[in-house]
Amino acid sequence: MSMQGAALQSYNNELVKCIEELCGKRDEIHKSILQEEEEKQKLQNDIRVLTERLAKVNESLAKKMASRNEFDKTIAETETAYMKILESSQTLLNVLKRESQSLKEKSTPAPGAPTQRGGMPS
Repeated sequence: MSMQGAALQSYNNELVKCIEELCGKRDEIHKSILQEEEEKQKLQNDIRVLTERLAKVNESLAKKMASRNEFDKTIAETETAYMKILESSQTLLNVLKRESQSLKEKSTPAPGAPTQRGGMPS
């Protein structure tokens, strides 16, 4: 019976050793799981923070784009009005030149016409 006892003891020792190895591997995996869960939480927090930042940037961009569009509209309207002023100024200048020329022609005697000087004719 001592042979059987020795074999049983050997099997028992080997079984305990295998169980301890399995427990060690399980502990390693458990540590790895805890680390990855911690990393997962950190990443989810980073995503939340970045999502909030993205929303704020999008909101700011929308406001700035609306403001830029208002500037574009105001600039276009102002440029159109300015062009009308330039056209009116050019028209006014042309009318003034034409009237000025007409007045000069009326006040200048035609060649060969008697000139009138102050006093008595000679």
